[in-house]
Amino acid sequence: MTPAIPPAMDRPHFIGIGGAGMSGIAKILAGRGARVAGSDARESGTAAALRALGAEVHIGHAAGHLAADASCVVVSSAIRADNPELAEAARRGIPAVHRSEALAALMTGLRTVAVAGTHGKTTTTSMLAVALTHLGLSPTYAIGGDLDVPGSNAESGTGDLFIAEADESDRSFHRYRPEVAVILNVELDHHANYASMDEIYESFEIFADRVEPGGTLVINADQEGARKLTATLAGRRGLRIVTYGDAQDADFRVVRIVPDRLTSDVTVAFDGGELTFRVAVPGRHYAHNAVAALAAGVAAGVPAPALARALGAYTGVRRRLQPKGEANGVLVIDSYAHHPTEMAADLEAIRGGAAGGRVLVVFQPHLFSRTKELADEMGAALARADACLVLDIYPAREDPIPGVTSALIVAAARTRGAEVLAVAEQDAVPGAVAGIARPGDLVLTMGAGDVTELGPKILARLAG
Repeated sequence: MTPAIPPAMDRPHFIGIGGAGMSGIAKILAGRGARVAGSDARESGTAAALRALGAEVHIGHAAGHLAADASCVVVSSAIRADNPELAEAARRGIPAVHRSEALAALMTGLRTVAVAGTHGKTTTTSMLAVALTHLGLSPTYAIGGDLDVPGSNAESGTGDLFIAEADESDRSFHRYRPEVAVILNVELDHHANYASMDEIYESFEIFADRVEPGGTLVINADQEGARKLTATLAGRRGLRIVTYGDAQDADFRVVRIVPDRLTSDVTVAFDGGELTFRVAVPGRHYAHNAVAALAAGVAAGVPAPALARALGAYTGVRRRLQPKGEANGVLVIDSYAHHPTEMAADLEAIRGGAAGGRVLVVFQPHLFSRTKELADEMGAALARADACLVLDIYPAREDPIPGVTSALIVAAARTRGAEVLAVAEQDAVPGAVAGIARPGDLVLTMGAGDVTELGPKILARLAG
C-alpha cells in the first residue's frame, strides 16, 4: 500500500532540499509519485541522490528556480523571510508549508512512532527503522541523518508504520499525533528558542499530550529531566507510560552491558523475563538507545525476540561514531556530537574501544547561542580526551554574539587540565593532528558542522 500524496503537495518546491530533514520528506514524496523540486546552497551527495529519484534540484537560491506550477514551498525554521524563493512564493500566492507540517501530513493514515529527546533521536529512530525493515515490515521512515549513503535517511514503505525523528528544537514536534512517542532525555538546549527548563518541560509535555488516545509514551527512567516529566504525566487519561533504563523500577530494565571493542551485548529484563541481543555500535548510550527502540517497537506490536535480533542488523548512522578509515596505525572516527552530554558519552564509548591508545579530538562548536550557555560543560567534556583541537564556532543559522567565541571552551577545558590547541584555520588541522598522532591513537572529529569534512584530509596527511 502506497499512501496518497497529501493535498497541495503534488508539486512541492523545497528550499534547502539538501538538509537532513528536508531531503527525507522530499524522498518520501518522490516515492509516492509527487513531482519534487527544490534548491540548496551547494552541491552534495544528497542532491545527487534526489536527482536519481527524479527530483529537480537547483544549486543556489533564486526566484527563477520556483516552477510556474509549484503547488507549495516547503521550508524549515532555518529559512529566512528574505530568501528569494520564499519571497517569490509569497508574491505569487503559493502557500508555504513548514517542514514539520509536511511530515505530519505524510503520517496521515499510518501508525506513527515519533522519537524525541535532546540527543540520541537519530540513532534511536534509525535503529528502529533498520530493524523493522530487516523484519520485512517495510516501514516508512524519516531520520535526521543518513544510514550509510547520501539519501538513505528516508524511505517510502508499503507497511502501516511510520518511524519519524521528532525535532523539539523549534517546537515543531507538537504537530505530530503518534501512536507511540519516545522521549529519550529532557535537557536544556536550543537556547535561541527555549529560555529555561520550565519551557523545555512544557514543550515535551505538549508533545506527550499529542499521543493518540490509548497510545504509549516510552521514556527514560534514568535521566533527571525525563523522570521529572514522567511524574508530571503520570495518570494522564488514555496514556500508557513505559520506562526504560538502568533504574530498578524501569519497565525495560538494562541488566548488563558487556562491551566488546566497538560492539556491545545488552541484556534487558521486561515482562518477567530477560533478553540478550547484540548492538553493533559502542558505548552505553547507544545500548540504551537500542533498548528504547526495543520498547517502542514492542509498544507498536512487534514481537520482542524477533525485534531484538533485528536490532543487531543496525550498524550505525553516518556521523554517529562513524569510522572514516585508518592510516599509519591511527583510526579516524567522525561524531555529530555537539551537546556536552553527547560529547561526554561519545568520548566514553571511544575510550572503551581505543585499546590503550590515546584519544585525540578535533571539536567544532555548533551555534553561538549553545556555546554561550554551555561553553563550560563543553570544556569539561573535552577534558576527557588526551588532547584536543578546538575550531571556530560553526554558525549555521545564527548571527555572531559579541564576546562568544571558541576561546570560552578552550579556557574551560584548560582549567580542567586538558591539553587544548585552538585552531582557527581548518586547513591547518590535518598537519596539526599528524604532528601529534602516533600508531594506536584514535582521532575523533566532533561537531554538527563541516568538521566532518576533515576526516579524509586527516587520513591523507597521516598516510603522507
